[in-house]
Amino acid sequence: MDRILLNGLSFYGRHGCHPAERELGQKFLVDIELECDLTAAGQSDALSDTIDYVSIYEGAQEVMEGEPALLLESLAQRIADFALRDERVQSAWVRIRKPHIALPLPLDSLGVEITREREDIEPDDSE
Repeated sequence: MDRILLNGLSFYGRHGCHPAERELGQKFLVDIELECDLTAAGQSDALSDTIDYVSIYEGAQEVMEGEPALLLESLAQRIADFALRDERVQSAWVRIRKPHIALPLPLDSLGVEITREREDIEPDDSE
């Protein structure tokens, strides 16, 4: 299976469990990998045959700069859910890191990684 990669996305958000994190905000780094079949796009050279990278970026931006969340896990889930709206995406891998940690430990960053598959999506009962 082919992959679309968006690496090193940087956003400023107000997420976290501690009041100071939500009040002051902080930088978040996001990486996204989408598993999909890119054969048609490779053959046609047409944007309509691939996943729109800008749309994925904007979806991640809306999540990361939008409504605050307590957990990185929740933010990663929201981004994966957004990416999986496109039926051509078979799986979405999302990594979110916080590079500036208020912990008395030597640490470059902390974060989470999740992978969600198309079959993980609950069917929409409205159809």
